[in-house]
Amino acid sequence: MHKELKSMAVYCGHQMGTDPQFARDAARVGELLARNKIRMVFGGGNVGLMGVTATAALENGGHVVGVSTHDVVAKQEPAHEEIEVELVSGVNERKQKMYNLSDGFIILPGGIGTLNEFTDIMTMQQIGETKKPIFFLNTAKFWENFSHMFLDMQHNGFIESTDDYTIHVASTPDELIKQILEY
Repeated sequence: MHKELKSMAVYCGHQMGTDPQFARDAARVGELLARNKIRMVFGGGNVGLMGVTATAALENGGHVVGVSTHDVVAKQEPAHEEIEVELVSGVNERKQKMYNLSDGFIILPGGIGTLNEFTDIMTMQQIGETKKPIFFLNTAKFWENFSHMFLDMQHNGFIESTDDYTIHVASTPDELIKQILEY
């Protein structure tokens, strides 16, 4: 029996991306988290998909927790003005704090930071440090190439088994939330 997922870290871009569907799906994820009383933990920014997701959660009565670093807020991602953002000293502390506050992870489209955040969780799963699940939202097939690369790693002998990972992939926000609620 799995643990009920009441607090989810959302990893996504601090940019909007080129496809308008990214923002629509991010807003829907925030709305659905709020409506299902699932706390959203995120990078604290008020920009890009992060800001869209958090704002939608707040507009729907959700509980949102931001975690960011002093440097990130000062240089590139202003803190979301409608929530309290906990500032930590560095990226590793930020990732650890978000991990500690979350029962699982939602991965929306994003860039290098998003990739870094979820591959850290996958590494922890691989070595047995965590069983917390990862839920990818494959908006506009954004994560298709990563999925193929993951299978290529297994095929080429760099990953013994995909059984070490607790990964779920959804094509729509509604499907994603359904997977989380049924976990």
